[in-house]
Amino acid sequence: MAAVTTIQIPLGFEAPDFTLLDTVSGEHKSLQDLKSDKATVMMFICNHCPFVKHIHDGLLALANDYQAKGVSFIAISSNDVDNYPADSPELMKALAAEKGFPFAYLYDETQEIAKAYKAVCTPDFSIFDGDMKCVYRGQLDDSRPNNGKPVTGKDIRAALDAVLAGKEVAKEQYPSIGCNIKWKGAAPY
Repeated sequence: MAAVTTIQIPLGFEAPDFTLLDTVSGEHKSLQDLKSDKATVMMFICNHCPFVKHIHDGLLALANDYQAKGVSFIAISSNDVDNYPADSPELMKALAAEKGFPFAYLYDETQEIAKAYKAVCTPDFSIFDGDMKCVYRGQLDDSRPNNGKPVTGKDIRAALDAVLAGKEVAKEQYPSIGCNIKWKGAAPY
């Protein structure tokens, strides 16, 4: 597993718009359909990555806790399914059902949305405020497979708490680490 970290880019960029297949409902959903006027967590994940599998339960707890507070969670998989069939839309839908994902799990077949968000790894997280400006790009927490630290979601929880309280999100943000997105052809970054 080739571990890479989130690209650190200046905060404040506006969330790029999209319309993608929601593998859970079978319908196409747009950012406008799914975003929140309070905060939106954009997650690039996939089925097979051990870093993503490691955080499943913590991610579900986080989403369930904060969706009740009006935060939207959007999961996107952008992996090349020809070479990584475990990440196919059919298996994405099956995983979402098995785990009980309380959020849309979208398929980015062209990989253009991953590129637009400068996503490079799974998991890759960004938080957008009510104006859809990026206020956080970083890790869920400092737990990794085999490092013995519990999955708490503390970094994203702290950022969401700040946004919901109308406060500034801490400037010190640690990049997420995970498997590289499986690009069709050469990696764009």
